[in-house]
Amino acid sequence: MSAIPSVFRKAARSEPVRQQLTVRARLRRDWPLLLMCVPAMGLLLVFHYIPALGNVIAFQDYNPYVGDNPLEAFLYSEWIGFGNFEYLFTTSAFWDAVRNTLTITAFQLIFYFPIPIALAMLLNSILSPRIRSLVQSVVYLPHFFSWVLVVSLFQMMFGGAGLIVQTAGQAGFTVPDIMTNPDTFLFLITAQSLWKDAGWGMIVFLAALAAIDTNLYEAAAADGAGRWRRLWHITLPGLRPVIILLLILRLGDALNVGFEQFVLQREAVGRDAAEVLDTYVYYQGIAVQQWGVGAAAGLFKAVVGLLLIVGANKVAHRFGEQGIYSKS
Repeated sequence: MSAIPSVFRKAARSEPVRQQLTVRARLRRDWPLLLMCVPAMGLLLVFHYIPALGNVIAFQDYNPYVGDNPLEAFLYSEWIGFGNFEYLFTTSAFWDAVRNTLTITAFQLIFYFPIPIALAMLLNSILSPRIRSLVQSVVYLPHFFSWVLVVSLFQMMFGGAGLIVQTAGQAGFTVPDIMTNPDTFLFLITAQSLWKDAGWGMIVFLAALAAIDTNLYEAAAADGAGRWRRLWHITLPGLRPVIILLLILRLGDALNVGFEQFVLQREAVGRDAAEVLDTYVYYQGIAVQQWGVGAAAGLFKAVVGLLLIVGANKVAHRFGEQGIYSKS
């Protein structure tokens, strides 16, 4: 102890000792925040965790008409183990739905996911607050339209009797069939999703751009960095954590590409083009009352989504990013 200089001994003695708070002390300190979380926790419990117990019917030949109430239907339905999963994995229609779902997800990751990022950067570069507010309002608005309205608008524009098709026909041009062509259905649904949700999706990126220190841009401009250099070395690194986070979440949602958009156009383009897992669950499970098969397909989606999230998060950790949760 005598070998340690006195100045360091004084500094060591002057350092405050960090005390570990007890659970009771933490509850007394944080009870207002915990009370604010109670409604959200109640919603999650009622609409997510309790219904998740229903996944047990994926292992049953479930019959809701057995017994006098839903609990008796659970108890009296026959247990068949992995029979529903064996039926799924040996049915070509199921694998067609999986292939369509993964194809749509991969296509939209390439051609849809970057669009909100580009829109946010373009909108952030507009200096006039009035013009920026006008553009925001215009690109946000379609998000609040229902899929019924979106599909109807596209039908009125690009359908056989649509405005664009009729106008082009009167001018002597022939417009290819878009709304009922299975070969162009992938481009059609991507265009619909872009028009509807790209503006809403850029909100998160606008918030991330607002968090970037403007002094960095001023210092880079003073050093002679042009617009593209500032974009590459300041803007994109500032957006990278948010981009990786949303990409991980999108991968976890890879098997959930939507229901309404596809069920509304399924008859027009055919099952081979528009059948995805959500519509498969409806038509092969609920519509024909094969409840166990539908639950098995939904459980398959959930497990694959969880594996994709965990795997993508580990890849993010390898590249030094936090991902959706920090590395323990």
